[in-house]
Amino acid sequence: MTTTLAGGRAARRQTMRRIRPRRSPAVPLLLAVWAGAAAVLWLWWHDTPSIADDNGKILNAGRITGLLAGYLMALVVLQMARVPALERRVGSDRVARWHAMSGRYTLCLVAAHVFLTMWGYALQAGKSLGDIVQQTVDSVNQLPDMGKAAVGTGLFVVIGVSSAGGIRRRLPYDAWYHVHLLTYAAVFLTFWHQITTGNDFALEPMAKTFWYGLYGAVTALVVWYRILTPIRLNMRHRMRVEAVIEETPGIVSVLIGGRRLHRMGAEAGQFFRWRFLAPGMRFSSHPYSLSAAPRPDMLRITVKAIGDHSARLRELTPGTRVWAEGPYGAMTAQRRSRGKVLLVAGGVGITPMRALFETLPGAAGDITLLYRANTTQDLALWDELAAIAEERGARLMYAVNSPDGERPDISPENLQRKIPDIERHDVFMCGPPGFAQSVYEALRGAGVPARRIHHESFEM
Repeated sequence: MTTTLAGGRAARRQTMRRIRPRRSPAVPLLLAVWAGAAAVLWLWWHDTPSIADDNGKILNAGRITGLLAGYLMALVVLQMARVPALERRVGSDRVARWHAMSGRYTLCLVAAHVFLTMWGYALQAGKSLGDIVQQTVDSVNQLPDMGKAAVGTGLFVVIGVSSAGGIRRRLPYDAWYHVHLLTYAAVFLTFWHQITTGNDFALEPMAKTFWYGLYGAVTALVVWYRILTPIRLNMRHRMRVEAVIEETPGIVSVLIGGRRLHRMGAEAGQFFRWRFLAPGMRFSSHPYSLSAAPRPDMLRITVKAIGDHSARLRELTPGTRVWAEGPYGAMTAQRRSRGKVLLVAGGVGITPMRALFETLPGAAGDITLLYRANTTQDLALWDELAAIAEERGARLMYAVNSPDGERPDISPENLQRKIPDIERHDVFMCGPPGFAQSVYEALRGAGVPARRIHHESFEM
């Protein structure tokens, strides 16, 4: 059974909008981050006299790594704040990659800071490198806020280990997510150590004021966008489950009603983080894309059962309260820069592609959708896609395995044969990581510039 959810007048108006590509602010933001790191290094340089011996070099290396670690901690939390300018302009997947990379660098810098500083203190006390463990214990017991810093450092280690590739893949999403929230506690505990024992902040009152301002601003953004904004959104729109419909075996659509949903600012191609207030699901929040253009009274997600949370969606009953955060994601019509567009979907990646297929601006023949699935029975929402293609004069293609299980050929040559002017298209793509990588390589081989291949992954 399938369900049809048309976008109505709002979706039709969006198809008539002019193409106005919006550039990502990623490069200016990265330049600003590097400028901040340079300012932190200048702070150390400004407050550092000449270094005469090896002990001084070791202690100052510890100061440098400590300052950079403190700076990156603030950025790590900022990247968790779900600031719309980052989530909707840069892209949630890119921000998640920045967050993961910043977290790894932070953990390495913290480890280097602890080792170098304790080594320097040991040498200063007439001890050797072998006494570093005892020196660490003494420092934790004697210096202000070092106990808090030790606990915070331990939390960073736990978070880092849980986020390592092999362990992360084995942990349930909810367990990993809640462990990851300990980042806030780790940063809070280590912050006070930076202020009370950091030489740079003791010598420079303006530096201390800047540090308070940096962490205060990040804290304000977290409170506003992670707590107050979701409360306001859900109190205003009061969403509930309207129906749950099986599209194909293992794939269900959840229809979500509410008040004035069009004022949430959601666009086709975006996603929300959904929390369903049903028994056993209240403490789980997962990202699912909209599978149809938003309507004033209805949103829809379409989900494949690949985990405990997604498998339980079929058990939801009408009237179940819904708590949502968003909208997030930058894979919208505003990324488009060309008249012609190719949409590529793999499996349940059809959900944002279906919404874009309905709403992307374009004349007849401008929009093409390529849908990859294992079998024709796995082509979820196919009837809707066919109706949209007929109404808009768009092209709809599918690629499924042959009866003997042979996978379809999605190669540069085959893409060029099916779409002769593919190098003049924008491409929007969504699917499993392996599929997305292989299609990306095929598109590049077919002559599509990397800047016109738009893809977001919500694995994090």
